[in-house]
Amino acid sequence: MAGRMIAAGIVVSTLLASGGAQAAVEIQWWHAMTGANNDVIVKLANDFNATQSDYKVIPVYKGSYPDTMNAGIAAFRAGNAPHIMQVFEVGTATMMAATGAVKPVHVLMKEAGEKFDPQAYVGGIAGYYSTSKGDLLSFPFNSSSAVMWINRDALKKAGLDPNAPPKTWPDVFAAAKKLKASGYETCGFSSAWFTWLNVEQFSAWHNIPIATKANGLDGFDTELKINSPLHVKHLQNLIDLQKDKTFDYSGRTNTGEGRFTAGECPIFLTSSAFYGNVKANAKFDFSAVPMPYYPDVAGAPQNSIIGGASLWVMGGKKADEYKGVAKFFTFLSDTDRQVAVHKASGYLPITKAAYAKTKESGYYKELPALEVPLIELSNKEPTENSRGLRLGNLVQIRDIWSEEIEGALAGKKSAKDAMDAAVSRGNQMLRQFERTVAK
Repeated sequence: MAGRMIAAGIVVSTLLASGGAQAAVEIQWWHAMTGANNDVIVKLANDFNATQSDYKVIPVYKGSYPDTMNAGIAAFRAGNAPHIMQVFEVGTATMMAATGAVKPVHVLMKEAGEKFDPQAYVGGIAGYYSTSKGDLLSFPFNSSSAVMWINRDALKKAGLDPNAPPKTWPDVFAAAKKLKASGYETCGFSSAWFTWLNVEQFSAWHNIPIATKANGLDGFDTELKINSPLHVKHLQNLIDLQKDKTFDYSGRTNTGEGRFTAGECPIFLTSSAFYGNVKANAKFDFSAVPMPYYPDVAGAPQNSIIGGASLWVMGGKKADEYKGVAKFFTFLSDTDRQVAVHKASGYLPITKAAYAKTKESGYYKELPALEVPLIELSNKEPTENSRGLRLGNLVQIRDIWSEEIEGALAGKKSAKDAMDAAVSRGNQMLRQFERTVAK
């Protein structure tokens, strides 16, 4: 009898246990990170999952930034969107215009009852993803800015002082000529992400507009302004220097970054997030310094703008799923966690507290290159020309700009004709996007 009671008790307790143990709510996180940065993503998800048992974040790599955004939008239309989607900064206008497809982060955090202060985030980062009223639409995640990487050994070889690297564009041109004469025959200097560096960042750094309506932040009915005398002058300088490889074009994306780490191009402009690759692959002494500027432009340099991506919350999910997403964002905002991610990835700390704690620890004295983008972002209070940009169809518009610039670099058209065409063709894409939003 006693044996039967024990057996029955085991059955009952087993049934109670199986009935009472709820499966964790799954949170799908689609992203575009590869290599070491993919490892950072996986670790963040695993660490969060280990802190509690109610929610389980599942990171899924979905390809490049454009691939990930396109996959997410297609999935939303099919009714099976992820909860969280990493979208690069140029997709901000597209995501904003997708009414009903996204849940604004400021709404999410309020509804979930999570403590949330938008002022806690670095202003130059949060502002890019906020409305004009300051309401955060997406969660800042991996942010970077543009810097100039220098091969210190190469500068020494060319008789230049690596402790006094070039600050202005004329200085860069002169240094590149000396570098080329000292043995760097195929490339004195170059740039990745050409339009991001030489149109978007260039414009903000010189406090000139990319487009009307505060570069699109104040409305979709905007028109491009990248055929100004300064834009044309800069492109013409690069065309002239391309002829003898003092400058050498390295493509539209970051595929040419290996030219720096291989020692071919001793001066190279690209993202601050390039740090991990440089550290792992460069066999020479290197550092990062601020982007150059034209000294005859009043007020230059102004401030840089961000690159990278943010996390968008997709619409149509259940309340308990949104609660899990909100808790995950609170987890990501933790100061010590932000410091760790910053050091592991080279991406910027997204909170002011994380930046302050990193600085107080003396980290930037050891690795000054990692503070350069933060100094650039906060160089001056942003203006309507340097808060960022929010242009619809920007992925396609960048391709148009690249086509026109490549034609000019190849000698097929003048710098003025190229930038005029980049404006007129780009404006057509903006009007197309505006019509789509108006429907």
